[in-house]
Amino acid sequence: MRRFRFLFIALFCLTEVASAQPDISEIENYIENAGVAWDVPGLAVAIVKDGRIVSNKGYGVLEAGKKDKVDENTLFAIASNTKAFISTSIGILQSEGRLHLDDKVADYIPGFQMYDPYVSGEATIADLLCHRIGLGTYSGDVIWYKSTLSAVEVVRKVRYVPQAFGFRDGYGYSNLMFITAGEVIRAASGMSWDKYVQQKILTPIGMNRTITSVNALEKTGNFATPHKPVKGENVPIDWVNWDNMGAAGGIISSTSDMAKWLIFQLNNGILENDTILPPKIQNILGTPHNNFVVSLKEHRGDPVTNFAGYGLGWRLSDYDGHRLILHGGGYDGMYSQVAMMPEQNLGIVILTNTMKGIATPLRKYICDAYLGRESRDWSAEALAKTKKESSMQRRIRLQKEARVANTTPSIDPEKCAGNYYADMVGGIRIAKTDKGLRLMFDNAPDLSATLTHWHYDTWQIKWDKTHAWFDFGTITFLHDNEMNVAGLAFDVPNNDIFFDELKVYRVD
Repeated sequence: MRRFRFLFIALFCLTEVASAQPDISEIENYIENAGVAWDVPGLAVAIVKDGRIVSNKGYGVLEAGKKDKVDENTLFAIASNTKAFISTSIGILQSEGRLHLDDKVADYIPGFQMYDPYVSGEATIADLLCHRIGLGTYSGDVIWYKSTLSAVEVVRKVRYVPQAFGFRDGYGYSNLMFITAGEVIRAASGMSWDKYVQQKILTPIGMNRTITSVNALEKTGNFATPHKPVKGENVPIDWVNWDNMGAAGGIISSTSDMAKWLIFQLNNGILENDTILPPKIQNILGTPHNNFVVSLKEHRGDPVTNFAGYGLGWRLSDYDGHRLILHGGGYDGMYSQVAMMPEQNLGIVILTNTMKGIATPLRKYICDAYLGRESRDWSAEALAKTKKESSMQRRIRLQKEARVANTTPSIDPEKCAGNYYADMVGGIRIAKTDKGLRLMFDNAPDLSATLTHWHYDTWQIKWDKTHAWFDFGTITFLHDNEMNVAGLAFDVPNNDIFFDELKVYRVD
């Protein structure tokens, strides 16, 4: 009986090994067909297994309507996948004795202020890296978005971002806190975050085409064009400078370089015989620091995931009983995803040049193939869900349907012109022109717009430029009891840049 038991276990192990050797060409065909089905202009995918690259290909074109092809060296914005480089940098600084994750942020950034004095004094570096500071998801991103403010100036304005939940008592994804972490790196190392990452990570690993600013795109060459899906079309849009929030999402890379990053991570922070990030510290980065709920709806749609949380710079969960470390990235016109299953020594990176959610179903398909799970067409299932009206689309539709025709403003447009101010973003100006009113942000000239009357004292915002995250929006002029304009209220439906957080009051 005992001999039979050992034989069964041996056969089971052999079956597991055999089932975990998928046909790479079949995976690559699936990726290519999915890209066509989703109408993604271009994408690149790399898979690393057992310390080597087993697949690394580009699919589609750099820009819709043009012939230049994506390849394994094409540059894409990896956006929030930058966050793992920041947490790794801080891990290296701890190994060098220059800081500790439990150190207070205020010890490195004098004058650091949050929504509450206690939080300002007690927030640690670890708190910055796991989204438990008490801010709402994406709250305050309007401070840095398309702004001329520096990272230092952005951090100074964090004090104006409202509290969403108790300190260390919830999960709110915060780009602002990673921008702050970038300034901690500067204080501890004497170098800007990007120079530190270059010196300690990119150069040693050999990520020779990876850059940290759009300013280096032309010099580096072979880069994809971002696209915004608009009424079924992929509309090319400009690259946007994210330098002031670079520590939260500024790295631009290729699948060839990101494959090196994955191999380094899967090798426990060791590069050949050189330990760049001690495994003990890497383990801390990959340990849940902030758990959050997997809703019943999410579990029904994805029954292989039972728990989820955030480590330091990484999202953590299980996948069919296996540990999964991953992160996504969303940039203006580009989405990406990086994933690792350490016990399988498997890593995946997916880079795309449009804002469509193809990365997650592709990652699930690849994981299934390596786990020997029954094949499931995750791509087709996810694509079908995109045909339904989203919550944001519904909000805009209802807002447009609620418009009251043939109304006139109660406030003379001439009296609306003037200077306004919001603590988060600074000066805002309204000017009267022959074509109506003009909206201008002193610290964000790219957000300029023309205002046309919508109804009552509400005006529609017609942006001068195409913006990836938002389009339709309105602004309402607020008045006091004497009908003097006292302030502005924004309503720009989107899931990332919250103009409605701005408390705008008139200053002249």
